[in-house]
Amino acid sequence: MTNTPETPARTLRVAVVGSGPAGVYTADALLKSGQDVSVDIIERLPAPFGLIRYGVAPDHPRIKGIIKSLHRVMDKPEIRLLGNIDVGNDVSVDELAQHYDAVVFATGAVGDRDLNIPGSELKGHYGAGEFVGFYDSSPEFSRDWDLSAESVAVVGVGNVGLDVARMLAKTADELKVTEISDNVYEGLAQNAAKDVHVFGRRGPAQAKFTPMELKELDHSPTIEVVVNPEDIDYDAASEEERRSSKIVDQVCTIIENYAIREPKGAPHKLHLHFFENPVELIGEEGRVVAIRTERTELDGNGNVVGTGKFTDWPVGAVYRAVGYRSDAIDSVPFSDQTHTIPNEGGRVLREDDSAITGLYATGWIRRGPVGLIGNTKGDANEVVGNLVKDFQGGVLPAPAEGKGDNDAVISFLEDKGIEYTTWEGWYRLDAHERELGEAEGRERKKVVEWADMVKHSNDEARVTV
Repeated sequence: MTNTPETPARTLRVAVVGSGPAGVYTADALLKSGQDVSVDIIERLPAPFGLIRYGVAPDHPRIKGIIKSLHRVMDKPEIRLLGNIDVGNDVSVDELAQHYDAVVFATGAVGDRDLNIPGSELKGHYGAGEFVGFYDSSPEFSRDWDLSAESVAVVGVGNVGLDVARMLAKTADELKVTEISDNVYEGLAQNAAKDVHVFGRRGPAQAKFTPMELKELDHSPTIEVVVNPEDIDYDAASEEERRSSKIVDQVCTIIENYAIREPKGAPHKLHLHFFENPVELIGEEGRVVAIRTERTELDGNGNVVGTGKFTDWPVGAVYRAVGYRSDAIDSVPFSDQTHTIPNEGGRVLREDDSAITGLYATGWIRRGPVGLIGNTKGDANEVVGNLVKDFQGGVLPAPAEGKGDNDAVISFLEDKGIEYTTWEGWYRLDAHERELGEAEGRERKKVVEWADMVKHSNDEARVTV
């Protein structure tokens, strides 16, 4: 690239915080920008890939195939992974800014939004993300899970709710062929659930399922999907949604087929309830024993109104799958209302709406947990376009003297005593997990303990790929 008076001759150095799809796509967009760049992807966990490794159900290898495309990006020499580093705690944002021209936050969303109904404080009420963290063997979540309830409720009619319901309805042996760790298999083997109830306050046309995930519910021989024919209802707006969206029409058709077919006699029942709005969790001795819903009906515009008819459904556990939320990063502006970093075009904004030079946000931390994984590519392209424009326009200050190269970052981390992991370390951990899986006739078995992940990542005696 030819340098103009406005184009700095130095290499653009960027720290991307977060190694999930949003972070990796941002790094890829930087490499494709035409600008001479060097990118460090800084990850809080010892292993990369974020949501793809720790947010996708283990029986969905099709989606996990996205890791292969992320892998190809991470293999590029201009990109370096620095894992096991918690930005905001282990290192400050100001410290990062001294080593890079720009910092891009791509930290995603792992927390659970609140249900905000009476009884939410009762034991046996969980965020879906907590359970996902358990069955995906995340080192941040509990190694044990109480699965003693025979009847369970899942609140929310999106794909996360489907994943949680399916994992509760499947048997441990069905999942043994996946990459689940030993503690997850042992926990699921104790699962007593026979009835899983999924509740949505609106109708089939407003459900946020994708057709393939909805259809896959029926693939398990142990699961019987049950839909009440009375829940099949559409108003004018719902019918228009079906006509204008092939996906909505497919979802509605699948649900209709579940409602009219003959029972197949599977031992676990997965009930999809529509037009039931959860209004209260009922407890005894501090624990959930039922969920109360109000029957709703369509208002003609695709929305619903309450009918005043209430039902108590006996359940021993409730999982809310009503959306993820992002967490704040120390010293970075954050909206407690939207759970996002305030920004314009990815440029981080102060309270007075002025941009903070050199700070950017992308993915769910920027716009909330909406859209599919592929949507983050367009997000990354926009943010990178603005970042490169700022760099070439001379807006971004250079790194502090003596801190603007790869060696300086490593010296900084070592001086702080941070035991970071690397991309080469991921290859070592990956090889170890594959060896564990191969010994049991499966592709992989995850390492779940944080310290063990760091140990295997930094075991240089292991041959790397």
